[in-house]
Amino acid sequence: MSSSWGNLIKLSIFGESHGTAIGVVLDGLPSGMPIDMDALLAFMDRRRPGKARFATSRKETDHPHILSGYYRGQTTGTPLAIVIQNGDTHSSDYAQMEHIARPAHADYTGYLRYHGAQDPRGGGHFSGRLTAPLVAAGGIALQILQKNQIFVGAHIASVGDRNDLSFDPVNLDAESLLAPGKKFFPVVDDMAGEKMQELIESCRMSQDSVGGVVECGVVGFPAGVGSPIFDGLENRIASLMFGIPAVKGLEFGAGFDAARHFASQMNDPFCVENGQIRTTTNHHGGILGGISSGMPIILRVAFKPTPSISRPQNTVDFKAMEATQLSIQGRHDPCVVPRAVPCVEAAVALALLDAWMEKSV
Repeated sequence: MSSSWGNLIKLSIFGESHGTAIGVVLDGLPSGMPIDMDALLAFMDRRRPGKARFATSRKETDHPHILSGYYRGQTTGTPLAIVIQNGDTHSSDYAQMEHIARPAHADYTGYLRYHGAQDPRGGGHFSGRLTAPLVAAGGIALQILQKNQIFVGAHIASVGDRNDLSFDPVNLDAESLLAPGKKFFPVVDDMAGEKMQELIESCRMSQDSVGGVVECGVVGFPAGVGSPIFDGLENRIASLMFGIPAVKGLEFGAGFDAARHFASQMNDPFCVENGQIRTTTNHHGGILGGISSGMPIILRVAFKPTPSISRPQNTVDFKAMEATQLSIQGRHDPCVVPRAVPCVEAAVALALLDAWMEKSV
């Protein structure tokens, strides 16, 4: 199934953007793990719509209602099911667009794949709304990892051509890693964040949108976890990351920049430091051969501009087979990147928890 994932941790996401509810089922969680509901709500609030002028004005509480797998404040070990109600839906915004291919959306491809039976309202199951249950599941994974001194954090690396400072790939610590996520606008350098917000506001006012990059780091993850070829840590992370709508690129460590250098510049020399084997640089991003090296795991995720913009766009009516013009109405983010930061953290946490538990079995 395209909406199910995992080896030991089984993840299944369900629902549509304008349906009654969306949700997730997590199977394989260890029993007896306490869940801090206040921390989970705070994590989900970072993704919640309707909080800022540079986010969609759709207002949802995004309160996770746990149906099963949770008793007396901790996991039971049985499937944990979470439901999130949809409340502020404006389905009439999409009434005239059922057969109109919104540029850069999955309307046409979804119609081909599901023969017109798909729910087109708000993008249906293709919508970014489905990242809410992903964040709920990832928030629980984050708590389990943190109890084992494994920390995952992310920040906005760039919006358009406005760049933030990068994480230190060698000496990254938990405090520096988690600091951006505690801010209203999750960046390392607040001055850079102000310039990003100015660009987003300019796009909003001009009925346009802009893309950007999220950088994610992990510290405390033990060395020796993962597998080569098709089940490596990069593979697992990528399979979840590309389940986030608008993700168009992913790189680890030096990523594409490594292709412009020589091995003598990119190879990370090994050393022994405080009785542990480390590398003096970290161009490999903490993963070698699909297996963790013990260095901080560093990755960057590229998000395309929100395709729903109010400017007139040329497209087609794919049932009438004729050209038309479309001006998209409704409520949309002029930049998805600020709300995507916890989505990236959630995806990485779930992938690493699955791999970490597999090594522990």
